[in-house]
Amino acid sequence: MKQKNISIIKIFHRVAVVAVTTFVTHMAWAEIAIEGVSSTLQAGVEVVRIELSEPLATVPTGFSTQSPARIALDFPGATNAMGRSLVEINQGNLKSANVVQAAGRSRVVLNLKQATSYRAEIQGKALLVQLEPVATVAATQPPQTTVFAESGNTGILPLKDVDFRRGPDGSGRVVVGLASSEVGVDLRQQGKGLTVEFIRTSLPEGLRRRLDVADFGTPVQLVTTTQQGDRVRMVIEPVGEWEHSAYQSDNQFVIEVRQKKIDLSKLTQGPGYSGEKLSLNFQNIEVRSLLQVIADFTNFNIVTSDTVTGALTLRLKDVPWDQALQIIMDAKGLGMRKSGSVLWIAPKDEIDDRTKKDYEAALAIQKLEPLRTQAFQMNYAKAVDMVIQLTTTSQGNNTSGINNRFLSERGSAIAEPRTNQLFVTDTPSKLEEVRQLLATLDVAVRQVMIEARIVEATDTFGRSLGVRLGGTDLRANRGGDGGYALGGGNRVAIGSSYSNVVSSTGAGGVTNTLGSFVNLPAQPLGGYDPTSFAISIFNSAANRFLNLEISALEADGKGKVVSSPRVVTADQTKASIEQGTEYPYPVTAPNGGTIIAFKKAVLRLEVLPQITPEGNIILDLDVNKDSPGELLLNVRAINTKRVKTQVLVENGGTVVIGGIFEMEETDSETKVPFLGDVPVVGNLFKTRNNENKKREMLIFITPKVITDRVSVR
Repeated sequence: MKQKNISIIKIFHRVAVVAVTTFVTHMAWAEIAIEGVSSTLQAGVEVVRIELSEPLATVPTGFSTQSPARIALDFPGATNAMGRSLVEINQGNLKSANVVQAAGRSRVVLNLKQATSYRAEIQGKALLVQLEPVATVAATQPPQTTVFAESGNTGILPLKDVDFRRGPDGSGRVVVGLASSEVGVDLRQQGKGLTVEFIRTSLPEGLRRRLDVADFGTPVQLVTTTQQGDRVRMVIEPVGEWEHSAYQSDNQFVIEVRQKKIDLSKLTQGPGYSGEKLSLNFQNIEVRSLLQVIADFTNFNIVTSDTVTGALTLRLKDVPWDQALQIIMDAKGLGMRKSGSVLWIAPKDEIDDRTKKDYEAALAIQKLEPLRTQAFQMNYAKAVDMVIQLTTTSQGNNTSGINNRFLSERGSAIAEPRTNQLFVTDTPSKLEEVRQLLATLDVAVRQVMIEARIVEATDTFGRSLGVRLGGTDLRANRGGDGGYALGGGNRVAIGSSYSNVVSSTGAGGVTNTLGSFVNLPAQPLGGYDPTSFAISIFNSAANRFLNLEISALEADGKGKVVSSPRVVTADQTKASIEQGTEYPYPVTAPNGGTIIAFKKAVLRLEVLPQITPEGNIILDLDVNKDSPGELLLNVRAINTKRVKTQVLVENGGTVVIGGIFEMEETDSETKVPFLGDVPVVGNLFKTRNNENKKREMLIFITPKVITDRVSVR
């Protein structure tokens, strides 16, 4: 307990010392006045001399900013005795100096050309501020990005090698061997990775690979190298927070990716903050005084509520001023309202109450404000549709009733279809909102012409080869007559067909000789009969005939059908066009009777276009191409080809949205068993048929935004 009392006594003692020191300091500053600001060069060092009426007890506190380059020094209790607030210097790194007096203190702001550090010391009644040379500060800045050589090679040179190594600091190094030191390199950061392009360079087959280097323990995970035209593209994919550097030494190009080092002494700039950066370091400073410091820095007018009290200790380094202000307000539960260049800062509850009262007052005024009626002429839109847009809330395809979503509670709107005018009755402020809304909605809708080309191509080929073989005995026809000879000797008869040959009447009156034991002729193709050649060989002594007919047919056909429907419609308006035939078919009615129904076989194009801000066109397409098929039970079948899709096409461009390719091959052979398998001679006992059918359909779509110079032709 005794030790605890001693600690409390020490705390009170420190508080008393701080209070006395603060009081003495304020008393020491109370009679000081700033009499002049000048700048001189001493031994190459720029020195700013601030003349005072009395010697300073301590060096004043201050802070510096990088952009804009400034140094600010605070003199509590001091006054400005120069009679002016701006001192133009324009010497060395110093452009000017501002002396601002407010809230019982004066601030001297040194406006620099380039950011630098400073040292301050007291010399009699003056304060000397020594500015560090700019060259010293520039030496501490990070080096500029290395600029690599442009492509100086006239031909396309191959890369020699692509390798990966791990650096001693855990960095990943991609080492590329170039064929020449004049190879141009384009290095840029894209998305979450790095893209390196080697200009006018080829990639050997052995280097076309994807390196998985995740096991090396570096930020780099993958390195992919590909050939892109006359360039070699390398994509480096790191993970986490990283930074990169690149350098070239002769024929070796190195990209190094390392983990980004985070300086814990600096706050990162948060999203949405874009103010000039400043540094603040205060111990137990009043919130009102701290807000005044920010006001002096930003040149904003800050109005602080009387309810803002308390003190704050903070240390911020290189933080945007708007982020610093937000941090201060969050720490003290404050809110802000902005009006032009004036900021009103007060507790959040007070601001919320004030905002609520303003809204309630505005609502009360709106209920009492007199109504006016104004007529709006619709030029492109229909007035009836505009009434629905102004008064009805849509939920999908349904409407939830009239609730005046764009009008006040007392507002109303009616349409005059004859003159296409819209009459709105409401308060003046609401009428202005309706006018701006209608100016946005009542505009000419651009139109789109969509042309489709449906190309159907067919390619058919068929070949058929067959024989007929038979024999005839004339003895039965002659009744055993001894005069078998037909003009004497052996004989050969030739004709256009088997029937013509064997039924010909020779010198001996040959008739009725249509006997055959192999009947395998060629088959008709394309609606045409095959061509045949027949020969009959007989011997007058044997009275027997051998009849042979060879028939063959080859058919080759090509066809193309081009259908080109086109339609014009407004942006985001569905349109359709169709042409074809409706085929009747019987249907049983509910009462048992028979009625006739119709089924369509049409060429149909249905489209919904949408023009994008870039001028391209998004199309919701439904293309249908029907054709009549075969008869089944006295009902006509319909052959259907259909494509339904969504596609993005540039204005005036052509795209293939779909295609169907069919190929049918048929090979058939009919023969006499065993005899048809005999080499060479077996061809007299068989027939062959070969058919190839190819069908292909392609659908081309060409959309075009219609202007005054474009018309449908």
